[in-house]
Amino acid sequence: MVAITFIEHTGAVYNVEGPEGATAMETAVRNGVPGIVAECGGACACATCHVYVDEAWADKVGEPSEMEEGMLDFATDVRPNSRLSCQIKLTAALDGLVLHTPEIQG
Repeated sequence: MVAITFIEHTGAVYNVEGPEGATAMETAVRNGVPGIVAECGGACACATCHVYVDEAWADKVGEPSEMEEGMLDFATDVRPNSRLSCQIKLTAALDGLVLHTPEIQG
């Protein structure tokens, strides 16, 4: 299992775990993390699973694909560390990942 910490804009912290190969979005939804709406179910067809990757994890998570960047155009308050959590696949290297949720989705 891969541990992920989601931190809400309010400062509330949610520590969850998901299996390798799942996405951060799937893990958030399965564990009831507020702020991850995931309207498209993980098809990279919306921006309602927008997160900010903690600076310490940016290199390990990597850059968004061109398709993901296109969807991020629909997100609110996009930052250099913005990603769609449906596009972050969990691996052992991401154990302990920290993601921040925005105040408003999409």
